[in-house]
Formats: sequence, C-alpha cells, structure tokens
Amino acid sequence: MERILVSACLMGRPVRFDGQAKTVDDALLAAWRTEGRLVPFCPEVEGGLPVPRPPAEIEGGVGGPAVLAGSGRILTAAGVDVTGHFLAGAQAALAVVRAMNLKIAILKDGSPSCGTLRIHDGTFRGRVAPGSGVTAALLSVHGVRVFGEDRLAEAAGYLDELEAVRG
Repeated sequence: MERILVSACLMGRPVRFDGQAKTVDDALLAAWRTEGRLVPFCPEVEGGLPVPRPPAEIEGGVGGPAVLAGSGRILTAAGVDVTGHFLAGAQAALAVVRAMNLKIAILKDGSPSCGTLRIHDGTFRGRVAPGSGVTAALLSVHGVRVFGEDRLAEAAGYLDELEAVRG
C-alpha cells in the first residue's frame, strides 16, 4: 500500500503560523486516512518554528527553488530571516519520504514551505504568485509528485498508477 505525505494542517492539526488548521473535508482524504495511508507532517514545525509564529513569505516571491539554491530568503513581515528553519523542515520532510519510500505528497498550496503551484508574493499583502514552496520544491527534485489540496482527484489518479505498477 502506497502511503502519502500530507501537510498536517490539512488533517486538522493546529500547526499553521496563526495556530489554526486548514482542515480539508474530502471523501478521498477521509478514505486514505481510514486506510492508514496518510503521514501528517508540518515542515515549519519540524524545522523548529513555534506555533503560533509570525507569518513568513519568500522574499520577492521567487519560489522554493531559489531558496534551495541559496539565492532566495524567507522573511517575516518584520524582516527576520527564517530561511534556515524552512530549509531544515524541508530536509526533515525529505528524510521521512526516504525512510518510508513515499512517492506522493499532498501539501498546502500558498505556503512558503508547501505551496505546489502558488506562493505568496513576499509583500505580505495577501497576493499570490506562481511558484512552489521550499519543501514542495525539494521533494519534487527528489522524484516525489506533489499535489495541492485542490488537486486530490489528480493525486488519486497518480496513486492508482503507482499501485498498478506495484501490482
């Protein structure tokens, strides 16, 4: 049975910067949870950030790949550099993926860690830009297919492909 890394906030855990969850009430997630497939994980908490914490965005909205390459930073609105925490959390996620041989992740879109298709633009004005977060980018580079919470049907299709190959 293929297991799935999933953003802990999507599973109802209050780990977001504001101390809240972003629970997704979806039949697919509920079925996967019942089957024991889901591996909840919050890279920001695992990277050493507290709950609650100041919101953070990738400077200039350049995306996770730039942060991984050392040319981008993640800052709070006050200008505190929290890049190291985000990188540590991404590495911790990769370690879990490798240890459990996970090939799929469902992550919270918009997050500087978990964004799959979009992130905030770095202005702290609620605007989004195309791009991925640090954890999503790192997992992608290492062959994990990442999906946002609004692409669960697509994730289910990929899960079916993985299991068909596995037999």
